[in-house]
Parts: sequence; structure tokens; C-alpha cells
Amino acid sequence: MTVNVPTDRPPIDPHPLSPYVAWAGNRNRDPILTVFKDIFPKSGNVLELASGSGNHVNFFAPHFPGLTFQPSDYDVEVFEAIKKKRAEHGNGNISDPIKIDLTAPDTWPSADERLYDAIFVVNLFQVAPVSICDGIAQVAERVLTKDGFVAIYGPFKVGGQYTTESNAAFDQEILAPKVAEWGLKDVKDLEKAANAHNIALKRIVDMPANNLILLFGRA
Repeated sequence: MTVNVPTDRPPIDPHPLSPYVAWAGNRNRDPILTVFKDIFPKSGNVLELASGSGNHVNFFAPHFPGLTFQPSDYDVEVFEAIKKKRAEHGNGNISDPIKIDLTAPDTWPSADERLYDAIFVVNLFQVAPVSICDGIAQVAERVLTKDGFVAIYGPFKVGGQYTTESNAAFDQEILAPKVAEWGLKDVKDLEKAANAHNIALKRIVDMPANNLILLFGRA
């Protein structure tokens, strides 16, 4: 299969501070914001998982002055980048980043500290194992409000099939380095992982560039 790579796109590199991650974040943030404007509450708390450089949380926050955003990541080395962007944008509704490793329950937040009306994660699963969804679902089970939701954005397979030829080509490009757990995941596999922790898929939103937003809530 021939892989057509956009000429302006940096080489795939999942490191949170890489040029590729910045390019992808700038490319998808406006369509995601459009959806979030329809589904986010007017007030409350929002948790971002795998915040990376803080590109998304700092872009979204000014549009929701009634919300408090909590960035998080497993890699504490990115925290300074998140805080630097917060200062540059004057985003007073973004808390200091916290460490959440989705494979380490001792790092997960507690409902005694805060409940969240929304949890979101962007472009994670093409370079992360399906098992990470177990961590997301368990965090949601702990700290999601009764009517809260989890929004997971990215490219996915549906029913074991690619939804477009471009997603098939993108997957072949991701798989080429032969890194374990890289590659597009199937929506059903994420749904199965979430169901084990009383979190259910409620809605799928079609997005530009053949991506999806998967919206989960309490079962």
C-alpha cells in the first residue's frame, strides 16, 4: 500500500514536545473545540489526560471561563511547558498540572479531592495500548460526576475495519517502525475495556480528517 504523507507534516514522533505532536494538535484543535462548545457544561471541572505540551488545554480554556481545567501527564518533564503556555495565554482557569500515569493506580486522583464534569484525551491510542483504556475508565469511575462524560479523540477502526483508505495508509505508516502497541485501535476494544469498569460508550461523533470523538459515560 502506498502511503501518502502530507508534505507539511513532520515525521511521526509521539514525544509530547515533538514537532509532529504540535503539528497534529494545531490541525485538530478547532474541530474538537466546536464539539466541546456543544457538550461542555457552563461551569464545573474538566480533566485532561495525557496533556503533553499543554497545546490543547491552553487553546480550549479561554473559551470556557466558567470551567476549571486540570491538565495531567505521566511525564513530569512536560509540566514546565504546560505552565509556560498558561502564562503566555493568561489562562487563569488552568490549574497546575498533576502526574497521572494511567498504568499506576497510586497516581490516580481521588473523588475526595474533586469530581470532574468532563474528562478528555486527544490523539493517544494510535501510540498507546488498548489497556490504557482500562486506566481511563477506572479514573472515570472514580472521579466522574453522575452525568459527566469522557471524550476520546483520534483515528480508530470500526468493527475491525478501516473507515477510509487514508486511515488504512496512516495505520501502515504507524506500524512501519514495528513499535509494540502502535497502530489504530478498534472502537469495540475500547468499549469492552471501559464496560469492565461501568463506563459505557454513549455516542460517536464523526470528525474531519477521518477521526472520531468517542463519548463515554457512566453505565
